[in-house]
Amino acid sequence: MAMKKGPTKGSGGKHRNSLRGKGPTPKAEDRVYHKAYKEKQATNRRKMADPRLAARRRAAKFSSESDDLVIGRNAVLEALRCGVPASTLYVAARIEHDDRTREIIRLASIHGLNLMEADRLEMDRIARSSNHQGVVMKAQPFQYSSLAELVERADKKSRAMEAANSTSARIAARPLFIALDGVTDPQNLGAVIRSAAAFGANGVILPERRSASVTAAAWKVSAGAAAHMPVARVVNLTKAIESLKERGYYSVGLDGGGDALVGETGFETDPLVVVLGSEGNGLSRLVRETCDSIAGIPMSNMVESLNASVAAGITLYSVARARREAGAAANAK
Repeated sequence: MAMKKGPTKGSGGKHRNSLRGKGPTPKAEDRVYHKAYKEKQATNRRKMADPRLAARRRAAKFSSESDDLVIGRNAVLEALRCGVPASTLYVAARIEHDDRTREIIRLASIHGLNLMEADRLEMDRIARSSNHQGVVMKAQPFQYSSLAELVERADKKSRAMEAANSTSARIAARPLFIALDGVTDPQNLGAVIRSAAAFGANGVILPERRSASVTAAAWKVSAGAAAHMPVARVVNLTKAIESLKERGYYSVGLDGGGDALVGETGFETDPLVVVLGSEGNGLSRLVRETCDSIAGIPMSNMVESLNASVAAGITLYSVARARREAGAAANAK
């Protein structure tokens, strides 16, 4: 058969994939058959075997975690005595023991902590300081509750007391929360938690931003009250207060220049949220506008403001007293 004369047909793109490049040439140290690859692997093995670098890696991993650190002999001893939940106790190798370190090790064993011995370099890196006195404790993260859990628990307790014959008991059992707006000092937070537990509050509400967290320092100041006082963290404190108001709660903000005094707002015997601001800035504008009432604490002109923990104690006492007086008046009828 005769072939037709003319131009030969091209591939027409049928073999385009065979012309595709394979990308840039890998580095010599990334090619498994190359000498540079074997040298790199040997170098990595030497680094992994170096005890100093191993200590650095463990310390970096330790310090990158969000768990709180308690540093120093006195601080660790007090934290263990207060029952701060912890997981690991690090003790420096060849430490000179005294009565405190012996008590620390005894309490750590009772609480079931992991006892780890570390050299001086690793201890410095874990504590990020050389002033650790050879003792560092790794505290566990605080377990926060959700706002829904706080409300459900408080409402359940209040409903259970509705069947009581005592009117004062029913009034005293009405839900009471304390919310903190811009309180950034953990010790202040711990003192507020302690006051909330002392006066029968149902929980503490914190915003996620611009607020202190329940660290070991806050736990220690609370004198163990953080173990049984639920704390909730919310994304937006204003919206959290609004959601509580939709459920029948009233909100009273504590700030200077209020329209009433603490304990005299008229909302004390209702389901209540007491909102406190920071010592310097007070309540934020949106939170202040959300509150049903703004109350103040009568003070002399020599003092401009009180810190959050003192103000919380005074306010919660005033609410508890108003509820007692209302219960006594109802029982007298």
